[in-house]
Order: sequence, then structure tokens, then C-alpha cells
Amino acid sequence: MKVRYRAAAGIAVLALAVAACGGGGSEAKKPNAQQSQQAQQQMSETPAISINAVPYEQVKDGGTLTLTVGQWPTQWNGNHVDGNQADTADMLDPIMPQLMVANEQAEWSANPDYLTDVKNDLSSGKQVITYTLNDKATWSDGTPMTWKDFEAAWKANNGENKKFKPASTDGWDKIESVTKGDTDKVAVITFSKPYPEWQGLFSRSPNLYPAKHIETPEAYEKDYLQKIPVTAGPFKVEKIDEGTKTLTLVRDDKWWGKKAKLDKIIFRAIESPEAQVNAFANGELDGVEIPSGAPAELKRAKEVPNVDIRKALSPNWRHITVNNQSEFLKDKNVRHAVAYAINRDVITQSDLKDMDWPLQTLGNHIFMNNHKGYVDNSGDLGKYNLEKAKQLLDAAGWKQEGEYRKKDGKEFDLSFVIPTGTPVSQTEGELTQAMLKEAGIKVNIRPVPLDKFFNDYIIKGDFDLVPFSWIGTPLPIGFLNQAFKTGSESNFPKGSDPALDAAIDDAVSEMDPAKAIEKANAADKLIWDQVHTIPLYQRPDIQATKKTLANWGARGYKSPDYSIVGFTG
Repeated sequence: MKVRYRAAAGIAVLALAVAACGGGGSEAKKPNAQQSQQAQQQMSETPAISINAVPYEQVKDGGTLTLTVGQWPTQWNGNHVDGNQADTADMLDPIMPQLMVANEQAEWSANPDYLTDVKNDLSSGKQVITYTLNDKATWSDGTPMTWKDFEAAWKANNGENKKFKPASTDGWDKIESVTKGDTDKVAVITFSKPYPEWQGLFSRSPNLYPAKHIETPEAYEKDYLQKIPVTAGPFKVEKIDEGTKTLTLVRDDKWWGKKAKLDKIIFRAIESPEAQVNAFANGELDGVEIPSGAPAELKRAKEVPNVDIRKALSPNWRHITVNNQSEFLKDKNVRHAVAYAINRDVITQSDLKDMDWPLQTLGNHIFMNNHKGYVDNSGDLGKYNLEKAKQLLDAAGWKQEGEYRKKDGKEFDLSFVIPTGTPVSQTEGELTQAMLKEAGIKVNIRPVPLDKFFNDYIIKGDFDLVPFSWIGTPLPIGFLNQAFKTGSESNFPKGSDPALDAAIDDAVSEMDPAKAIEKANAADKLIWDQVHTIPLYQRPDIQATKKTLANWGARGYKSPDYSIVGFTG
């Protein structure tokens, strides 16, 4: 299963999977040159997209698509910090607007179903984006989409009113005004500072929402809480069943765009990858994700008759978040010691063993291994060094007393929080526990309820160490603001560094793409030094589907389009 968390630049995913067994940290081996070369070769051979692309005309009309998610949401406002899960985004894709869409090369264009034109104008000395809405674009309650919806989104998400709780203020906080153009269908957005990744503001979560449902903190918080009152997509809500944790969507006959091929889409919440693959093997599902650390599930899926295994390189990555405000981890030198004592290669090899995926650790918080901007910024901190960890702990006053270290009579005892029913997280915890024990640090693995993992523990900072995955977008640089900027709702470790904040501002405002990459990598070096997050690896995007399922699977960077999803037989 996967629990995922999403915002303007990224979603967090809590991967649930069956991980391979692993031993302690000192037994881990760094991949040799031949293994690294093999991983790079495997990376280069993995496609950018694998969805069984079929022309619209060749997809049959009708049919029901049944899919699964790992975590059932309570908040359906995808802009809200509590609604920022990728499972939620997956279910919103067929029913909510995506104004800008990306192809598999991460190239953006206006979605003609919602926009007839979009202009990015810098001639005035300020960046001005003009969106012209399709005249037919209408909310499911009959209300026309207008510039007022843009204005409400800006005011709710820009961070000025602290009663709103957006997952990210990135981009929104650089807008100085949203005004009406020639008609109500034209929104003119003027930025106070340049924002090169503006395409992500109204793409996939954050979607556009009706103004009346987000314009007050109360509406923003409650109107989409356990319900979806208004939609605007090729499908609409037939039923939300809280008892069975099932969302049923049906074709919306009022949809003004290309008629959806499917009659119905059903999303069922099934927690464990084993149960998900069992459901797929039994014919209950048409497609299922195979997460990292699930070789048995991958093997089982391959044995299902008429299966198609689709995999692609995606901007998704696995990591361990390190609570910078924890009583044990406030000292950066101590965080450095923890980073040195964790062997990333061991965890990567354990999670990806027999997954047909490159065994390659990740040295960057922003760019994936296959991205043109990728540089390994991990430096010494990315390398396992037990002796260095011990030296730093000694210097910080944490002295070895028996099995574990103590300071001022208090034992060094870290809480490694994992969601229940997540074998891959359990194994990552056990490996980390064994590694840190060698440095004299006690680690308690703390399982918490899956459906409360993000909202009650991660968002509230109730952890020392926690593993999950970020699900990225084709616009990685904006992720800096979301996850690493002081004060962001999605800065879960509550890391704070004025130098990093300045570097982030510099990177996200840079309009020259090459310079923006250079500045993002400069910021990334500071993130490594902060030990905000310990990257592990680029996460597999592997989907097992029925062979007849068309236009669905491992999308890579491509935006989803459920109007063309269907079956060929």
C-alpha cells in the first residue's frame, strides 16, 4: 500500500510493502563499480512512460475501471495540508480541473477542456499570467468557472491568513494581485516576484476549487471534509461509502469535453500490498501499484494471466525525515552523527531487492537520478561512517554508558514512527535500529494507526525519525519552498536555517532554467548539511494491469487524463 502526500510541488507517500530481511549496519556493503554501472545502465533502459497508449477512437465505449488506494482520506480539499496525499490526488484526478498538463517529457501546455488561452508576459517588468477559461467550463452545481475562483485560491493559499492551512504557499505567496480581465472568464495574475514554475499552480493538486467553497477558513476546512460537494471533470461522484472506504465515480453527461470512454470508476481502499495484489489476481482490480520492497507481490503479479507490468522513471523518492526540533536532534552535530551512522546503501538494497529496479542511492533532495539537473550533493554525510558518528556524539556530550549513550542522566532514545501494516517501513526501522545501536543510540520502532499517520503524527511533529516517500511533479524546484522553507506546513521536521531560506528564494525566483538548476543544487547542499531529510532512492513506479487496459499505468511525468482511459477488449 501507499500513503501519499501531495502539494504544489510534491506529495508524500507512505509506502506499504513487504521488504526483504536485513541485518545490521556494519554488514552493509556499498555497491562496487560494476554494480553501480549496472544500475546506471538499468536506469537508462527504464522508459519515461508505460501506459499502453491507444488512440481515443480505438478504446471501446463503456466498462468499469476498479482501482485501489492505500489510505482513505477525510479531507478532499487537495490544497489543504490534510488533503495533500497522493491517494487523494489519484481519486480527484477524474473529477477536478487541471488547467495545465504535462507530457512525458515534462513539457507543459494549457488543457483545452478548461483553458482556451494562457499567456506568460514579462514585458511590464513584472510577470503577468493571463488565463482565459473555456466558455463551457462550469462547476457541477451549474456555477460558471470564473476569475473569482482564481482569486479565492490565491487568498486561501498564499499564507497571509494563518487560519487557512495550505499544504504549500509556494507560488501563491509571490502573487500580488488577481483581477478580472475583459470578461469574468479571464483571470489576470500579477506576481510581485518572478515565479518560473507557475504552471503548477492550477495543475494536479492544487486543483482549482469553487470560490464559495474555499474563500473562508471555515469553508476551506469543512466544505470538502468527508464529502465532495462540487466537481468539474469527465466524471462525477456517485457515492462516497465511508463504511467500505469506496469512492464510486460515474461519467458526467454534463461534461463539455471529450466524452469519457468508461461508464464508471471505482476506487477501493486496501491497505497492504499483499491484499492489493491478491485482489488484482482474483480479478477484483484492473490495475495495482507494486511498491518498493515488495518482490513477492511483483512475482505474484507477473504470474496473473494476461497481465502487463508497466514501469517508468518518475519524480518520486524514498527517504527518512529527521525531526530537527526533537529534544535529541536539535543539535545539528548530533543529526550529522545520525546521518553518518545510517547506511543508505543497505536500506536501498533491502527495499529494492528483486524489484527489477536500479539499486542506486539518491544524492539529491530536488532532482532524481535521471534528471538533467541531478548532482550528487550528499558529500561525506551520504557515506556510512560509524567512527565519525561516534566522534560527533562524544563531542556533543553523549557518552557511551553500557549499551547506549547518555547525557545528563538521560538515555539517547529515538522514536522511529511507522504506520501499521507497513512491512517495508518496519524493515527500514529494524535496519536503522541495528545501525544506530552500533553508534550507541537506542531506537524504538513505534507503529501508529495508518489513517492517523500523517495528520496526527507527521504534521504534528510527533516523531524523531520517520520513513515515507515524496511523489514529485515535473516542476521540482518549487518543492524547495514546500518541504524545506522555514514555516511551511509541509516542512515536517520544522527545519529552520536563514541561509537555506535565502538560497531557496534565490532558486525559486530564477527565470533562467540553467541558473535555476544551479541555484537549486546550492540550496540542496544546505539541506544535506541541515540533515532535514535523508534521501534513500528514486522510488519505483511499477504498475500491474490487465493487458486490455489502455492509457493507464506508469505515467512518469505525464498528467493523467481519465477521459481516454478504457479497455481495448
